[in-house]
Amino acid sequence: MAEIALELDIAAPRAVVLAALTTHDGLTSWWTTDVEREDDVLLFGFPGVPEPFRLRRERTGPDRVVWTNAGAFPPHWAGTWISWDLADRPDERGEPGHRTRLLLRHGGWQPGSEEGVPMVAGTWAQLVVRLKDYAQSGKAQPLFTKGGHHHAP
Repeated sequence: MAEIALELDIAAPRAVVLAALTTHDGLTSWWTTDVEREDDVLLFGFPGVPEPFRLRRERTGPDRVVWTNAGAFPPHWAGTWISWDLADRPDERGEPGHRTRLLLRHGGWQPGSEEGVPMVAGTWAQLVVRLKDYAQSGKAQPLFTKGGHHHAP
């Protein structure tokens, strides 16, 4: 079964990265400006997409965030899950707490849906770079805005 895995170091404390993954302001600063919430389900809207992606928050802790697909759209995401593992990394001087290692995994792809994995992996690659840039600079640059796709990094 296919799985997407992307790992990178972010020059920001884990609490900053966690906030980018778990708060409305955080999510709208690097992913999409169209984020809503219904209880434990996050709704991510995208330009030109007929309905939002629905992701249920299964776990939110200081070292791991897990979402499961909770909607019928997009169909190739049926049964998938997304996990974000966070770990402290020492900085250049060996001081802890100033850097975060982030491991994104998107798995649970059902047979027949694997053809969409390369495109999704490419989008996740763009998104984690924006997440990193936002966590390090505090400057919001979502990949998707209500007005369309935002291309400038």
